[in-house]
Amino acid sequence: MTSLIFRPADSLIFFMSQLQAKSTAAGNRALNISTNSAAATAVDAVVVGAGFGGLYMLHRLRQLGLSVRGFERGADVGGTWYWNRYPGARCDVESMQYSFSFSEDLQQEWRWGERFASQPEILAYAKHVAERFDLRRDIQFGCSVSAARYDEATALWEIDTDQGERLQTRFCIMATGCLSATRMPDIAGLELFGGKTYHTGLWPHEGVDFAGLRVGVIGTGSSGIQCIPVIAQQAGHLSVFQRTANFSIPAGNGPMDDDYERSWKDNYSALRRKAREDTSSGTIYEKSTLKGHEANPDERQREYERRWQRGGGNFMHAFNDLLLDQRSNDTAADFVRARIRSIVRNPAVADMLSPTDHPIGTKRICIDTDYYETYNRDNVTLVDVRTAPIERITATGLQTRDAHYELDSMVFATGYDAMTGALLGIDITGRGGETLAHAWQAGPKTYLGLMTAGFPNLFTVTGPGSPSVLSSVIFSIEQHVEWIADCLESMRSRGFNTIEPEAAAQEQWVAHVNEVADRTLFPLANSWYMGANIPGKPRVFMPYVGGVVPYRQKCDEVAANGYEGFRLSQAGPGLQHTGNLTNQQET
Repeated sequence: MTSLIFRPADSLIFFMSQLQAKSTAAGNRALNISTNSAAATAVDAVVVGAGFGGLYMLHRLRQLGLSVRGFERGADVGGTWYWNRYPGARCDVESMQYSFSFSEDLQQEWRWGERFASQPEILAYAKHVAERFDLRRDIQFGCSVSAARYDEATALWEIDTDQGERLQTRFCIMATGCLSATRMPDIAGLELFGGKTYHTGLWPHEGVDFAGLRVGVIGTGSSGIQCIPVIAQQAGHLSVFQRTANFSIPAGNGPMDDDYERSWKDNYSALRRKAREDTSSGTIYEKSTLKGHEANPDERQREYERRWQRGGGNFMHAFNDLLLDQRSNDTAADFVRARIRSIVRNPAVADMLSPTDHPIGTKRICIDTDYYETYNRDNVTLVDVRTAPIERITATGLQTRDAHYELDSMVFATGYDAMTGALLGIDITGRGGETLAHAWQAGPKTYLGLMTAGFPNLFTVTGPGSPSVLSSVIFSIEQHVEWIADCLESMRSRGFNTIEPEAAAQEQWVAHVNEVADRTLFPLANSWYMGANIPGKPRVFMPYVGGVVPYRQKCDEVAANGYEGFRLSQAGPGLQHTGNLTNQQET
């Protein structure tokens, strides 16, 4: 690993504070930075996104005494839970674990209504967090960051918004989310359709009434599996257009049990510690020490049945090698396919719903409420568009190779440009005019999923190369935000204001991410983990599959070793600071 490069420097905050006396308006929290361009508002940090990552990052930066501005394209906080309001939208991590742990008062006072929280309840939780910690006052809503350019002369980021505002900042933190850039399929004739079209990731806030309508749902990933049963109850007729069948496990959802809730709240400290130290994803599941293909067939059947009845992602922990050994994975997949055949009365439909092209769990495992049962309804038709592809959308419906389907409304449950889409949707330019799009043209490259070489002081929360979407996301958000905040505090105390990864350390990490993925069954699936749902996107396994425990240990080790693999320096001319930065200290 490349050694840390130290350069003597004044402390960043002390350095800025020396010019504070030259400023005006005591209490003004902004920075004024002299440049050759027009005057621009300046702050210590900009946070892009006001989902859970952006909210917690903003809170921690404030605790450091930094001036910060947040930008959010939505009209309020919530991130993906602000936009994904489709019927049936629900979290696949149990409510008692899908929450922040940084505040004991917060986790004790909030009460979840269901075992798996619905979108409205999760959005209410995000709003509660924003209100409890007074976070909205530093967030500009209805405003997107359109460009971010690094100025090597000043060592500052120049931020442009779609509202015409320009800012300069020392640190730019991208909390844009892994599932926030919606994807619409390229189907000819979409503009000709005379009915209404919707995307699950951009659902109307007022809701949609499908009563009596002929509705088509395109896509059977997580959002499709969740919305299809609900829409089927409303629609006059529902046509589901499926290209790829996905494995789904019943959620077993229901009202929150008071005793279960109390068991968590009385033991949150120990349980949170267990999540950090003894889980693969940050979610506590019932782990097994047995290998699936070695278990007695009767014992194996009983275990799968028990977990199926319990519901949720716990099913995939029935044996400890389901994502490592094809033989064991086949036993789990066979069990689920048999359950599908036992639920769906039409054998031909059951066969279409039974995945055969990927190992179970190598695409994000779905959890559902009455998904397979929905295909027993008289008003639901499953259309296999792998054998009869969609040719075009017409004024009155959808044409496949075999038939035309008359529709009043279409729902696109076609997912996202995951993990990289939101970041690459911003024109980000680093050292030497290098764009992030060019740096990532063969797939995303990061060091620890936190930063990319050539882009100083640009952090990503749950970025590619970190556990992110393979973990309980709030769990990983907390770990990333705390690491970033600790890093900035360390830089301040040691007299540095610039950090970026060494190229060699980044390459070693990328190689490690790929090496670990290749030991699993994950690369066998054409999943959005691989970017396979986006035409032309490089096929690279993007998240880190090695587990949250070794990942956290690696991040802690890097920090303990003086941010090994990163280059720290003091760069740029003086700032004319008018902020209230605290704990100023000269190294």
